[in-house]
Amino acid sequence: MKETNMTQNHQLMAAGLHLGYADREIVSDLNLNVPAGKLTVIVGANACGKSTLLRGLARLLTPSKGAAYLDGKPIHQMPTREVATLLGVLPQSPIAPDAITVSDLVGRGRYPHQGWFRRWTPEDDAAVAEALGATDMGELADRPVDELSGGQRQRVWIAMALAQQTDLLLLDEPTTFLDINHQVEVLDLLTDLVKERGRTVVVVLHDLNLACRYADHIVAMKAGKIVTEGLPVDVMTEAVVREVFGMTSRIVVDPISDTPMIVPIGRHHVEKAVA
Repeated sequence: MKETNMTQNHQLMAAGLHLGYADREIVSDLNLNVPAGKLTVIVGANACGKSTLLRGLARLLTPSKGAAYLDGKPIHQMPTREVATLLGVLPQSPIAPDAITVSDLVGRGRYPHQGWFRRWTPEDDAAVAEALGATDMGELADRPVDELSGGQRQRVWIAMALAQQTDLLLLDEPTTFLDINHQVEVLDLLTDLVKERGRTVVVVLHDLNLACRYADHIVAMKAGKIVTEGLPVDVMTEAVVREVFGMTSRIVVDPISDTPMIVPIGRHHVEKAVA
């Protein structure tokens, strides 16, 4: 990423947060302080509340109790445009308008930075071009999004979030549909945003080993609550993996990053693991 300008560290937190759908509560009485200028990864089993928490932090889901706060202000009470200039969101399974091209969709990430008459500027062009380049989508800029593969579409959505150029970026499973090479490229890119620009990034991931390798801060959830959080080396233990995922494992050292590496143990390998 070419720019090296550091951003202002905005504080995102949740206090006594209760979230759910209709009469079904998913997240209950949750407290979280997102470390500013860090890459935070939320992990947990399916349906544990990871995506629901992210939606609450992103102002996409209104809490029944408690609140999410951005710079000390309840985020659900802040003007939409103000929030959009500070916080970018990539939700799970976004839907693109019919026949929209790659460059047009990425360009929508610039709307919060434009005035009421939406005047396009050279800065908007530069932001879109940089986002397309960072996600390796420049050559497909004129292609309709609905003609792309699942992995390509996912990179377009990531590019749109990058083009928004917010200090806070929340992404729900951004590596979905991507092959392992592009998964690593996306996480490298998010790490660049944190290390080179001081942005705060929160990501929901399923791959525990990639989470441990890239996260500055890990939040492990179960049944709508935070079980533990902190540095990967402190959080990701065999006991935590068993409690959060119901899985027996061994923790070894990742030979590349020196972070925890989780080795699952299925029932066909229990005897060998004990031995």
